[in-house]
Amino acid sequence: MAIADQKSPSDNNNNKVWGFFKLPFRGSNSNTTPSSSSSTHLHNHNNPQIEGSNAHASNSVSSVARSLLPTRRRLKLDPAAKLYFPYEPGKQVRSAIKIKNTSKSYVAFKFQTTAPKSCFMRPPGAILAPGESLIATVFKFVEPPENNEKPVEQKSKVKFKIMSLKVKGAMDYVPELFDEQKDQVSIEQILRVVFLDPEHSCTALEKLKRQLADADAAVEARKKPPEDAGPRIIGEGLVIDEWKERRERYLARQQVEGVDSV
Repeated sequence: MAIADQKSPSDNNNNKVWGFFKLPFRGSNSNTTPSSSSSTHLHNHNNPQIEGSNAHASNSVSSVARSLLPTRRRLKLDPAAKLYFPYEPGKQVRSAIKIKNTSKSYVAFKFQTTAPKSCFMRPPGAILAPGESLIATVFKFVEPPENNEKPVEQKSKVKFKIMSLKVKGAMDYVPELFDEQKDQVSIEQILRVVFLDPEHSCTALEKLKRQLADADAAVEARKKPPEDAGPRIIGEGLVIDEWKERRERYLARQQVEGVDSV
């Protein structure tokens, strides 16, 4: 009997092989799922700071991602990146740029230049309603060249910067707005100067002439006083004229009666 109870090594190997195949597969949903879920729940319960740290990390990552996104433009500029000036050495020349508010809120814009002694802009800043636009005029004194070469179609070292700021509503423009809310100020565009030969016609020069004409017309329209129109003013004028006529007739009648009595 002792001999019969002994097992050969081959039988032991076969049992090990069949025992391996009896184990559950890794991808199967066996009884290990509740235990694993309960252990996961217990682990999260014992370590509540993990979820908070993950949320904090996600918030920091999202803030970094937002900072890397390009700034949303509030203004549309035309021309978009260059200011064209006619090249006339020793004279003050003009350029023009159309500024339009493309946002849904009121926006203030401000103009800056690297050469404030030789350049200025009219208006230097303003507040635009949603969809409103204006044409600003830029003045620049052109220095005579050291050499006799004309820097036509070349960029100057002078730069112009246009900044924007979202405001609550219609208000008077003051430059201090940009100092009080520095964190909310956006740089819309840095414009470079390009000189054009006024003796040679080109698309940029013709467009500049049209914009300058529109800017001059807008300035003249603002200078005109408001016309005295409306039914109220006209009515007052008619009443005054009628009163004068009645008074003149009364005085004339008094003179006639005085002469007849004598």
